[in-house]
Amino acid sequence: MNRLPAVVFDTPWALALGLVVPLVVFAMLVWRDRQRTSRLAKYGDPGATRRLLGDVNFRNPWRTARLLGATLLLGLALSGPRWGLARGATSGQGIDMAIALDASLSMTATDERPSRLERMKQEVRRLRAMSRADRVALIAFAGRSYILTPLTGDDGAIELFLDNLDPTVVGQAGSSLSRAIRQGTELLMASDGGADRALIVMSDGEAFEPLEDVEAASKEAGEKGVSLVTVGFGTENGATIPIREGNETREKRDEEGKVVITRYSPETLQAAANAAGGSFVGADVSDKAARIRGALRSLRTARRVVDAREDHVPRFVWLLLPALLLLLFDSLVSERGSRVVPAKPRRDKNAKPARTNAATQLLLLAALAAPYTFISCAKPPDPAALLADGDAAGAIHALRNQLTDGDSTAATRYNLGSALLAVDSLEPATELLEGVRRGSEGEVLMRSRFNAGLSELKLGKIPDNPEAAKILASAVAAYKSYLAERPTDLDAKWNYELALQKTPPPSGGGGGANDPQQQPPKPSQPKPAPGALDPKQAEALLNSAAREERDVQGRKQKQGRTPPPGGKDW
Repeated sequence: MNRLPAVVFDTPWALALGLVVPLVVFAMLVWRDRQRTSRLAKYGDPGATRRLLGDVNFRNPWRTARLLGATLLLGLALSGPRWGLARGATSGQGIDMAIALDASLSMTATDERPSRLERMKQEVRRLRAMSRADRVALIAFAGRSYILTPLTGDDGAIELFLDNLDPTVVGQAGSSLSRAIRQGTELLMASDGGADRALIVMSDGEAFEPLEDVEAASKEAGEKGVSLVTVGFGTENGATIPIREGNETREKRDEEGKVVITRYSPETLQAAANAAGGSFVGADVSDKAARIRGALRSLRTARRVVDAREDHVPRFVWLLLPALLLLLFDSLVSERGSRVVPAKPRRDKNAKPARTNAATQLLLLAALAAPYTFISCAKPPDPAALLADGDAAGAIHALRNQLTDGDSTAATRYNLGSALLAVDSLEPATELLEGVRRGSEGEVLMRSRFNAGLSELKLGKIPDNPEAAKILASAVAAYKSYLAERPTDLDAKWNYELALQKTPPPSGGGGGANDPQQQPPKPSQPKPAPGALDPKQAEALLNSAAREERDVQGRKQKQGRTPPPGGKDW
């Protein structure tokens, strides 16, 4: 059974106008007709007037219907109707944020409803809803920590891992805040998105490790410019830990057979925040997401394109256009009806029909529009197509013309840098790609990292280059940052090793992936990527990475959960 599309209105109060205004117009038309009939009656008896002028009737039902229909459509258009869903994108200011989520067994305690873990997920979703322009990475930790997602703005990937987060995700039981803080710091420092960095640690604070280790990791994060916010969950009275085995649920017991009571420990979280000079949000705070946003409000942001997901499509034009056509038609019909018809003149044999003038006007209009049509159709060559055909020189010329015309987007500058790299114009290519790498995001950022590292690697391999060591160190940093988010890229690994060992020439550009069964690629000429991926391709890449990460985690889980060093596995 097909459902009717849901309709929403931007200004619902205007719907009343769509009903009231037609009634007002109808009343005005009736009043006008009565006034005309009254004025005509002053000239004589209605019967005599009817015999002299015929059956005079000022009311035109068709004109009344046209005017009422037009006003009804205009009123409905004013209300801003929307139906149907479409994806849209907007821009916004955001930061880089890593969220470390406690996935230990103690987070399944039910002293917060429905559990500490589920309450934590709810706060993450609320925080994400408040900061659509932020790039977010998810880290799950217990005895160890694992990166679930790299820094991304894709809500689908974030929601996917958030839904599947539970204690089975992390391979080692227990709770280690220091490891999560160190890994979150390393992940944030590997990014270069141009915005400030924040690490959010959400936990019940029950960590079985020396407090000095947590404070040392937090202090290191603060010294590196990472804003640390710790968020508590649970109650100090504590609760038991439910263990589900099939259809039965039992209480968690320790090695001595005693029922484990897990308690919220704010001291650890408070100490971590103090060591980093950050903020602490206690478990008793009702609106934790808003408190986190308040603590991060002073951070420097970067402008990003935000995927606005699905939204209702404005449809007011579908009502406005018929209304205007009705009014135009009514105007033409009224003008023709009011025109005085002159006596028919004798037809000149040499005269052309009146419609010739209209045809001539149409021909003149077409003649004027033709040059514009041809000019608009003469599009400049596509630089991406030129690069694909191997015409790097033509692509460079076309891209430079685009920059001269004012197109200075990251994708255009990346394409120009890649084209320069293809013809071994290394210094200008390096300068362009470095600029793109510092001020872009998404797939353009990743590709610019790869090709910037490739350009620096080639520069560093030039014989007798006095700055070779410095340039190669920059190439190492570029590939290290790239591999932090795409650790399975064989070409990047190969070039990274070359930059470290200062051995054979680098492999192809653009960050292409080869078959893992093959040997490292042989030295070859660079093959620059054609530019930024469109949103569908980028989403496909992210989904592929998500599937690969799930497979890795699945293999780790099959190996069994490793007991923590202290024996406490919750």
